[in-house]
Amino acid sequence: MSISSRFSVGIHILALIELNKDGVSSSEFLAESVNTNPTLIRKIMGMLKKAGLIEVKPGIAGAKLARELSEITMLDVYKAVSVVKENELFSVHENPNIKCPVGRNIQNTIDPIFSAAQLAMESTLGQVTLEKIVKDIVDKDSNATK
Repeated sequence: MSISSRFSVGIHILALIELNKDGVSSSEFLAESVNTNPTLIRKIMGMLKKAGLIEVKPGIAGAKLARELSEITMLDVYKAVSVVKENELFSVHENPNIKCPVGRNIQNTIDPIFSAAQLAMESTLGQVTLEKIVKDIVDKDSNATK
């Protein structure tokens, strides 16, 4: 299993809205870039809107960022698209055999490790802004076209 692709699609949507800020970032336009259908894009855009990351107006095509690039972190996007619930990135199997020393102790042993790993990942995501992502995309694209 992996983290839902909604996370990377959410980042894709936000970066493209920024890079296309002089154009109309409709769900059809965004879907073409992501190479998916507009319905999925609208669903993710709804999540991004609810989290206060984008602004959309009913009946009007397009979206714009609701905050500055430097104020949107990857953690904001991660949480906005409901990738995982709080402290549930790693699942621990339920009902191990309590007659076994491993079964009796496995959950209490690995839960703190899993929680620390999730916190470390979220800390890293909180340090990376959309501004950095957009800058990296622009830099990579300009190097690729040279």
